[in-house]
Amino acid sequence: MKITIGTRRSKLAMWQAHFVKDQLEQEGIEIDLIPIETKGDKILDVSIAKIGSKGVFTEELEQMLADGTIDLAVHSAKDLQSILPEGFEIIAFSAREKEHDVLLSFNKSFRLDNPDASFVIGTSSTRRIATLAHYFPKISTVEMRGNLQTRIAKLESGHCDALLLAYAGVARMGYKDMVNQDLPLNVFTPAVGQGSLAIEVARDLSTEKKKRIREILNNPLAETKLLAERAYLRKLKGGCSIPAFANAQISNDQIILTAGIFSLDGRQLICKTHSGSLTEPERIGNSAGEDVLSSGGDKILEQINKELHR
Repeated sequence: MKITIGTRRSKLAMWQAHFVKDQLEQEGIEIDLIPIETKGDKILDVSIAKIGSKGVFTEELEQMLADGTIDLAVHSAKDLQSILPEGFEIIAFSAREKEHDVLLSFNKSFRLDNPDASFVIGTSSTRRIATLAHYFPKISTVEMRGNLQTRIAKLESGHCDALLLAYAGVARMGYKDMVNQDLPLNVFTPAVGQGSLAIEVARDLSTEKKKRIREILNNPLAETKLLAERAYLRKLKGGCSIPAFANAQISNDQIILTAGIFSLDGRQLICKTHSGSLTEPERIGNSAGEDVLSSGGDKILEQINKELHR
C-alpha cells in the first residue's frame, strides 16, 4: 500500500508530518510527502481572527484531498474548524502531547506569578489575549504571527519580553530550555484540540486505506477527549479565531470537560464543567456548549462576530 501525505511547510508542520510518516512506514506502508503553503502561512501581517477562522490553515490541503493529489492531511487539531466542509472527515487523532500553555523568554524574570505582573507578551491568539486581560490586566500584548522560529527571532530583537505558546510546539521544536513557566490549565485553559494531531481524509478515500490509517495512527484515549472538545466548539459554531477554550480529562472512567468563552476584551468569562461516560464524548461536549450559550455565551459570541467583522 502507498499513501501520500499532505502538510504545511513550516518546521513544526513538517515535524508532525514526519511523525505520522514514520508510524506508517514502520507498518510497511510506502509514503510520499507533499509540503505546501496555506493562506494562513502566507498572510502574516493580519491576525487569524481578521483573515477569518474557517480553513485558514486547511483549505489548500482539502482541495488536494478532494482531487486525489494526497490521501491524508496532517493538521494540528487546534487549527481545524469545528465543522468540516462537505466531503471530508477526521479518521484519527494522535496521542496527545501535554496540552498546556507556556511562557517563553530569554529573561527568566518574566513570569505570571501574580495579577500585578507587568511586561509585554507576544501572541496572536484571541483566547490568550483575553485570558491575560482577565487575570493579568497590567500585561501588554503585541501581535505575533509566523512560525515558532520567526516568533523567537522577534522576541530576541525586542518586539516583546516573552512569548505565550502551546507547550506541544515548543517541545517538538526543541525549545523547552526557554520555558520560563508552565501555565496552569485552570487559568490558561487551552484551545480545543491543543497538543494532538488530526488526520483528515476525503470521505471517498478507499475503505481499505481509511481502515489501515486509523488502525495505525488513532489513539482511542486522545480521540475520546478530542470528540468532546470538538463537539463543544461545534455547538458554538466556532473556529480557531474566537476566545473559546475546552479541555477534557479522564478520571474514574468519566470524561470531565471544562469549557467556556471570554469576551474579546477579557472582561466577561463564562466557564462550565460537564462530565459523563466515556461512551458519550460528543453528548458531553454538546451539553457544555448549550450551557455556555444559555449562560450568556450567545451574547458574547454575537458581540465577537460584530467586532471581528467590522
